Amino acid sequence: MIVDAMKKLVNKLDDNIKGRSIGHPFFSHPAYKTFPLSQENFKHVKPVERRRRYMFVDGGNQEILGAPNFSIQFNRIYFNSFESQHRVLGNSMPNRVEFLSATHSRFQEGEIFYDTSIFPLENHRDLLPDEADLSFNSFDRTVTIGTQRADIQRVASIARGFAEWDYAFHVVEKEMKEGNVLVMDGTLQTGFTNESKYAHKVYDAAKQKGVVVTGLSKTSHLFTTTGLSLLGAINKLAEDCEIYESWYIPVAEVATTDHNAAIFVVKLHPLSKHTFRFEILQDQFKQVGEEGMNEILSQLVENSKDVSFPGYPYGLVDADRFARVSNNEVESYRAILLSEISKTGNWPKFLRHVSATDAHTILNMLMG
Repeated sequence: MIVDAMKKLVNKLDDNIKGRSIGHPFFSHPAYKTFPLSQENFKHVKPVERRRRYMFVDGGNQEILGAPNFSIQFNRIYFNSFESQHRVLGNSMPNRVEFLSATHSRFQEGEIFYDTSIFPLENHRDLLPDEADLSFNSFDRTVTIGTQRADIQRVASIARGFAEWDYAFHVVEKEMKEGNVLVMDGTLQTGFTNESKYAHKVYDAAKQKGVVVTGLSKTSHLFTTTGLSLLGAINKLAEDCEIYESWYIPVAEVATTDHNAAIFVVKLHPLSKHTFRFEILQDQFKQVGEEGMNEILSQLVENSKDVSFPGYPYGLVDADRFARVSNNEVESYRAILLSEISKTGNWPKFLRHVSATDAHTILNMLMG
């Protein structure tokens, strides 16, 4: 029965996908100016001699202990520096900053708010965001999903995202020079209340120093006007047009408070099956033009030849590896945290809140 149902499902989905034209890039906000998906708009990335320095920023976090009214997280932010495929050591900035964060609920004027406090593991408080910017109404539209109150774990993770921006600002200020390229893991779009404040700090500092700000996303949820995934549609168009070299194609441009970027889809290795969403500050793209864009991408192509993930910048592979918080680390930190809670004699007080959310975990343990 399951095989028959699967066969029908696959056939239905196959008919649905192959019967559509690729359409054009779709953005629901009218501020986005889109570009047609056509063979003429593909640009080959040509090699250049000039060497720019690239700095990649990424972060990771995991919850150590949580309940409906609090979430304790371990957070790590990391940056590295490369010229082509060669790592370059930094000068004054620590390559990694780690901190604990505690998000808790409070009741004020008939509403539930979530506030986050930050506890650096070393003396790097000046590299991390202001706690005043990490206070959210639980029904703030930028943190809710649908009509439900925001989940406290979702709000707790915002500290790491803001820390990436603030850390990137200090990287630009202390480590970067004119002509260098900053590569953020993700897009240049901000979504949470107060987030654009940190992004614009990075943009202003970069413009003042002549640093180019870019972002490359591991995943993309963009669509075309026919309902296809944008990256899938562009991949199909490239195959149909027999475009096999490294390339980029413009998708859209936008200039709003929360998103100021020229948006592209890029393929950074001829043999790679993967393409990625790539962004550059819109006014910086207008300054460098197609020649400068080719130059910027040509060195990302050079950085994307590692056999571990051909077609994806090794700088971001490295940043992800050293920023990621592993399950083993979380278990170790949880043991330390529980020990400290026990020393206070207040474990029963914590337990009554933690037990409100751990039934699913217990069922998983019972079922193996």
